[in-house]
Amino acid sequence: MKTLELFLKKTEQIPLQSTWYLTDISYMQGLQELYKKQSPQKLKILREHALIESAVSSTRIEGVEVEKSRIGTLIFGKSSFKDRNEEEVQGYRDSLNLVHSQAKDLSISEKTILRLHELCRGEIWDAGRYKEKAVDIIQKYADGRHRVRFKTVSPLETPIMMKQTITMWQECMKEKWIHPLIILGALNLDFLCIHPFRDGNGRVSRLLLLLNCYYIGIEVGRYISIEHLIENHKDRYYETLEESSLHWHEGKHNPWPYINFILFIIKSAYKEFKDRVGSVKEARGVKTEIIESAIKHQITPFTISAIQKECPGVSIDMIRYVLKQLRKNNEVKCLGRGRAAKWENV
Repeated sequence: MKTLELFLKKTEQIPLQSTWYLTDISYMQGLQELYKKQSPQKLKILREHALIESAVSSTRIEGVEVEKSRIGTLIFGKSSFKDRNEEEVQGYRDSLNLVHSQAKDLSISEKTILRLHELCRGEIWDAGRYKEKAVDIIQKYADGRHRVRFKTVSPLETPIMMKQTITMWQECMKEKWIHPLIILGALNLDFLCIHPFRDGNGRVSRLLLLLNCYYIGIEVGRYISIEHLIENHKDRYYETLEESSLHWHEGKHNPWPYINFILFIIKSAYKEFKDRVGSVKEARGVKTEIIESAIKHQITPFTISAIQKECPGVSIDMIRYVLKQLRKNNEVKCLGRGRAAKWENV
């Protein structure tokens, strides 16, 4: 609300860095249809991989972990849950399926937001309901200390502010005086500052981000996991969120660190999409390319388990095979022996 209010006043100037991001994204968006037509089979595998990464990463950001051997079953099967964590991963999968399959019919509204929360939270008492008690953002330190990082909107004010936020978003989109991607970032920031739910706010914010992308014609999140990219830059995510939420209640905050982070994530998703699809090599498997991409992005020595974490749904044997081929080509080298052996790029 407070961020969208800034843009409704038409007093905000777009920083140069934001303009560069918008230019790059606009260019990549123009090539989107071309890339989508190049290799339907490759895109099918990318969609499946993105679904796995998104469900696992978005819940893992919130500290929810599941056994690697169970990931495939949870995402593509109908298994009974072993614990609450598995229920939350499958709940996020259901939310993603809704956004991916019905984006054109889903309005960005309170009803949709409550529905997404209900799906991703599963069988829990307040799924699909706004918070009833104050929920502040607490930062905990290793030595046991803690501090209130951000004081969220009170439960009494939450329904009012959510209505106002959606109304302001609609007005900003109608006015069209500022780029819709900026409005997308502003809506996401306001949602996180309002913090309307007792739990699950981060997950719903990422679903809302994905839905908003579809709304303005950005479909890269269908093939590249935006949630996984956010997880890979989790520290920066929290830093920019804290920086941009300072003085939010007074409407005197600086929204650009967080908005630029969102633009960076979308640009990164398009770059990865281009890398995987822009140069079609049908003779090579898509999973091989996914593994090689994860390996090439490793700056420091890495383990096979680290690569498997980057590529959920890909077997260890497949990763070992790819590493073996890369070692033959002198692209990587092994620094030890056994399962815990580390590898590095040459």
